[in-house]
Amino acid sequence: MSASKLFRAALALALALGLTSCGGNPGKDSGLTQLSLCLEWTPNTNHTGLFAAQALGYFEEAGLNVTIIQPPEDGASALCAAGKTEFAITAQDTMAAALARPNPLEITAVAAVLQHDTSGILSRAGEGMDQPKGLEDHTYSTYNGLIELAIMEQVVTANGGDFSRVNLVPYTLNDEAGALREGLTDAIWVYYGWGGIAAEVAGLETDYFYFRDIDPVFDFYTPVIVANNAFLQENPVAARAFLAAAARGYEYAIEHPEEAAKLLIEGDSTGSLSGSEELVLASQKWMADQYQAEADQWGYIDPARWNAFYQWLNENDLVDQPIPENVGFSNDYLPQ
Repeated sequence: MSASKLFRAALALALALGLTSCGGNPGKDSGLTQLSLCLEWTPNTNHTGLFAAQALGYFEEAGLNVTIIQPPEDGASALCAAGKTEFAITAQDTMAAALARPNPLEITAVAAVLQHDTSGILSRAGEGMDQPKGLEDHTYSTYNGLIELAIMEQVVTANGGDFSRVNLVPYTLNDEAGALREGLTDAIWVYYGWGGIAAEVAGLETDYFYFRDIDPVFDFYTPVIVANNAFLQENPVAARAFLAAAARGYEYAIEHPEEAAKLLIEGDSTGSLSGSEELVLASQKWMADQYQAEADQWGYIDPARWNAFYQWLNENDLVDQPIPENVGFSNDYLPQ
C-alpha cells in the first residue's frame, strides 16, 4: 500500500519534530510523555476513537502528548518495528508476513479496533452474488494477494461454487460504487463500514456477504493497534496509559457517533475527508456498534479466534513458516 507524497511529507515533518526511538524512555515535554501512532491509511472511521481521545484531552489527562502520523511507503508496521513510532495500525492478516519469518518484526497487537472482521463482497443487488457461489461467471476485482485469493477460493468452494469460473481482473478502482454502477466490475472486496456505507450514500442498491458468515475462521482481527516490543517492555505504564485513553476515545465514539464524526473530520490534516461529511457521519453511526460489539471491553483480542486464523494460514501453506499459537498479540496492556 504505497503512500502519496503528502503522506511522506507528513511523516518527514513528524520525524523532524522529534519522534523518538522506542529503544529507551519516550521523550517528555512539559511533563507529558511524547508518543506517536502511525495510521495505516488516511483518516477514516476506524480511527475515530484515536482522534476523539486526542481532541477531548484524554491522552493529555493520561500524561501523554500523542502525535498521529501518516504511513511511509514501506508501511506503518515497519516503522513501528524499527522503533520510529511507538504504535501503529495494521491488521492480523497483514501481520502474518511479519511474524512468519526467522526473525519476526518486533511488534505486538495490543488492541482490536473492531471486534469482528467486517469485510466481504459488495455487488449490485439482485444479480445473484449475495452468496459466494453467485460469483461464478462474474467479474471480481482482485488485489492479487496470496491470502486474499485463498480466502476467496475457500468461501466460493464452501458455498458449492467453482472458483475457476470467477473472472479475476486487477483492482484499479477509485470509486467502488461508481464502478459497480457503471458495470466496470461485478464484485469488490470491501469493509462494509466504509465501502458498503459509501454505496448506500451514493444510492446504489447492493448485495453483500461477510466472509465470517461463510466460515468463522475468517472472523480475524482487522484493524488492530500494534506496539513496538522494546517500548512495551521498557515502558509498560505509558503503554497502558495510551490504551486506557484510546479506550475512552472509542467509548465516546460508541456513545456519541455524530459528535465523534465531527471530531474525526476536524482532526484530519490530510484533507482526504473534505466533502465526505455525509459518508463519515453515516459510517460513524454504523461503526458505533462494531468497535466493541458483544465483548466485555473495547480492544479485547480472543486468543481462540486469533489462533484459528493463523492455524488456517499454516495448514494452507500461506506463510513462509508456521506461526505458533498465542504469538503476536497481548491483552495485558488493556485497561484492567
